[in-house]
Amino acid sequence: MQFTLDYGRTGLTVELPDAHIVGTLAIRAATPLANPAAAIEQALKQPIAAPPLAEIARGRKNACILVCDITRPVPNRLILPPLLRTLEENGLERKDILILIATGLHRPNEGAELEELVSPEIAANCRIENHNGKNRDEHDYLGTTPNGVPAWIDRRYVRADLKITTGLIEPHLMAGYSGGRKVICPGIAGLDTVKIWHGPKFLEHPNADSGIVAGNPVHEENTRIAKMAGCDFIVNVCLDGQRQITWVGAGDMVRAWEEGVRFIETIVKTPVAEAVDVVVTSCAGYPLDTTWYQAVKGLTGALPIVKKGGTIVLAASLSEGLGSAEFQQLLADNPDLDKFKQRIMGSDYFIMDQWQLEEFAKVVAHCKVKVVSDGLPAEMLRRCHVEPVPTVEQAVAECLKEYGRGAKIAVIPKGPYVLPYVTKG
Repeated sequence: MQFTLDYGRTGLTVELPDAHIVGTLAIRAATPLANPAAAIEQALKQPIAAPPLAEIARGRKNACILVCDITRPVPNRLILPPLLRTLEENGLERKDILILIATGLHRPNEGAELEELVSPEIAANCRIENHNGKNRDEHDYLGTTPNGVPAWIDRRYVRADLKITTGLIEPHLMAGYSGGRKVICPGIAGLDTVKIWHGPKFLEHPNADSGIVAGNPVHEENTRIAKMAGCDFIVNVCLDGQRQITWVGAGDMVRAWEEGVRFIETIVKTPVAEAVDVVVTSCAGYPLDTTWYQAVKGLTGALPIVKKGGTIVLAASLSEGLGSAEFQQLLADNPDLDKFKQRIMGSDYFIMDQWQLEEFAKVVAHCKVKVVSDGLPAEMLRRCHVEPVPTVEQAVAECLKEYGRGAKIAVIPKGPYVLPYVTKG
């Protein structure tokens, strides 16, 4: 049976043995919006639990629009033009509108990458700046939450007269779903905030997982922090498997996002009757599979349906390598993941991006991992605690030899965009 896994910009076609496949787990069919540009315009005029954007914009002195960085396939080229036009038609000059890229703790998006992110026209004619989470001087302190998280948020947003956020609602390995509040925290939060909010106190909670909102402390805390920062208006979308817009919602930060979550839950949750021996998956292709740091999401997404002691086969391009310098150092300093978990549970150890290795440690504590990639050499992949394999076909053949004739395989071509679950207890 032939499958095409999302891999880099091109995809990766693989041939797997029919007899062992229990199913292809895919995003359910949803009709793309016939005219997404018109739908976005309408959402600005008839938002959810908020006045129209035109009404909100009148009389404002300046505005800050948050956009996700290059690691999220948000259709900014469709969202930004009507946003900018509405603000300008209601009294704001272009020079008084800042587009702030919510990089979180990722690198800045500049040059050709910036043009790809927002379009060449907007890149050339608008004020666009990158958030820098490592520079505390660029943040305002808004107080400390009851759970002990200091809220440091980019002052360019905090001090803006009109605060607008954009984003994509999709499954997220810690916060349940992305979008809404998440573009504020961690999108424009400082390192002092993220290191506590992304710490073991929150991430080790059983509800800090993909697709879970109720009782999820990661979601609850960044919602609290986003409310402290303030948000006048959001524009969020949902996408199908071909990255076409299937839903658009605008308005109140919480209620509009919750409506989008209700929609996307009907699309991304996919059952299997029982846990399988092998899951073949991806990290959803470009831009999500460019680094090993991001590719971890493909593994955590498959974890709910793989048997204890089973294997996840991940195909990821890893075209930009491991990730940040801090993440690379983290991997080098922690060859023993059990000792790493002990270190982070203490109070005297912290390295930026440790939360992603913490999530990965949960995966390898449960199952084996084989990785197919042309972006990293085999020896480097081994240092990532995985087994490098040249092809998906070889990886699956090795698994079948290990697990026997009755082995069952599930395939998730679009990786973490799908929420698989087991129906039998």
